[in-house]
Amino acid sequence: MELLVAMVISLVIALAAISALIVSRRGLTTVDAAGQLGDNARFVSTLLLRLGAQAGFRDIEYAATPRANNTVGLSGAGTAAPNVSGVNNALPSYTDPYNSYTTRTTGSVGYGSDILILRYQAAETFPESGESDKTMIDCLGNPSATVPIDRDDRMVSVLYVDVSQGEPSLMCSTGPSNAQPIIQGVESFQVLYGVSGVIPNTAPTGTALAASVADRYLRADQIVVSGDAAGTSANWSRVRSLRIGMLLRGAQGSVQKNVAETFFPFGLAKASATGAAGSAMSSASDPGTIFNAPADGRLRQIVTFTIHLRNDQGL
Repeated sequence: MELLVAMVISLVIALAAISALIVSRRGLTTVDAAGQLGDNARFVSTLLLRLGAQAGFRDIEYAATPRANNTVGLSGAGTAAPNVSGVNNALPSYTDPYNSYTTRTTGSVGYGSDILILRYQAAETFPESGESDKTMIDCLGNPSATVPIDRDDRMVSVLYVDVSQGEPSLMCSTGPSNAQPIIQGVESFQVLYGVSGVIPNTAPTGTALAASVADRYLRADQIVVSGDAAGTSANWSRVRSLRIGMLLRGAQGSVQKNVAETFFPFGLAKASATGAAGSAMSSASDPGTIFNAPADGRLRQIVTFTIHLRNDQGL
């Protein structure tokens, strides 16, 4: 009898110790996942802030002279592409990421995520030197080693969400067939454009210059003027800031409480005193701005920030 009692007590102690060990390990896993998500958030926000600051930069040779008309020089043909542009809820073509896109389908990885395209020139060490000072980088962190040959010869960084090694990732493309992951675990990448004097899907009228600050935020599809490339380009030139919202996720088993949750990549701001959390910049008509995460045991984190563009976006 005494042996049986001792065995029962030992079993209870062992079970308690195992339970404490499991809880402790899960806690450490959550702490590690939170640290990794924090590192990813800091890295990607720093990178995007730098890319945003570069958007529209021109070498002094071209910045000092205005364009005679909206046509490109030696480096292309047709209407000059804007310095800042994007596509709502789309995936770029791997072979032609600048011009070819497909709309994301419901339930696909990265559904609702947007495409952001930023253009800017490299800078010479000094005028007529023919050498790049290598201060301008693309989204992979690579500096340009060559100087532009004309005012439309620009570096291009295309950012979007796609699958990499089985995980939704924020991708960077700097040209055809040249896409690389920046960070893994990005389930939603949302972009709103702070514009000045832009009416959705309408070309600007009159000769008045746009203000230097944004008066509203629009989706990429609201800046486009159907059948009017010049009007669309004019709207893009009035972008003054970028509002970025992302949802990052950790590995499976990285969260303590396994429940389904709703996330708002643009944050928890309220539209009014009675507005629902996240309603200020979220919309049912903009897929991805309201993200319903499953109970999959993953820790998630929202990253939201605003980039105020430094350079003139006129062409």
